[in-house]
Amino acid sequence: MHWAALRLLLAIAYPLLAHAASATRSGALAGLALADIAMIVLLGPLLARRAWAWALLAGMCAGLVALAQSRHALLPLLAPPVVFTGLVAWWFARTLRAGQVPLISRIVAALDRVPPEQLPPDLSRYTRSLTIAWAMLLAVIAVTNLVLALIAVPDGLLAQLGVTPPVSLSTQRWSLFANLIDYGLIGGFFVAEYLYRKRRFPGRYHNALDFIRRMRGLGPAFWRQLFR
Repeated sequence: MHWAALRLLLAIAYPLLAHAASATRSGALAGLALADIAMIVLLGPLLARRAWAWALLAGMCAGLVALAQSRHALLPLLAPPVVFTGLVAWWFARTLRAGQVPLISRIVAALDRVPPEQLPPDLSRYTRSLTIAWAMLLAVIAVTNLVLALIAVPDGLLAQLGVTPPVSLSTQRWSLFANLIDYGLIGGFFVAEYLYRKRRFPGRYHNALDFIRRMRGLGPAFWRQLFR
């Protein structure tokens, strides 16, 4: 299996494992969810059979076994929905600075095989606005995840510190939003924007599969440099 497909499967598995751990308050499932993140990060070196990566994974798994048996097993699960979503929001937002090319503009220019400055003015404005929209949506989700992580009971941050939050919600409801509903909102925005874009800029893609095929066709090198 291609490493990208395996990483995608691991990424899909994480929120399911994290939600199952939070819903059942299972330390073992929490450990599996965190091990899943470790494998996502280390997947490249692991598949390349780097000894240091396997040793690091073994050490992390040993630590996670100990964590799974503690009363703080669910505490680390509060972080990924905030950190990951916040990082992606920053990834979009940083390309909006003066002298930078908005992220979506770079992707569309690559799909059209032209320099970003040669995009038609209306498309250039649209891709900049869309980059802003993605940055704002993801930032709002990250902040919401943080607030809910603070007030979740009994496994939220304030409750773990012995502080009773002024308002609260159950850990299960926090997890439902942070690990499942989040992705529904992101996926829904993606689909709605694609449908709107097809109407505003007709003829750019034959269908959704053609769009996905062209995105994949940009190649790993393009996506690696985009993350820099």
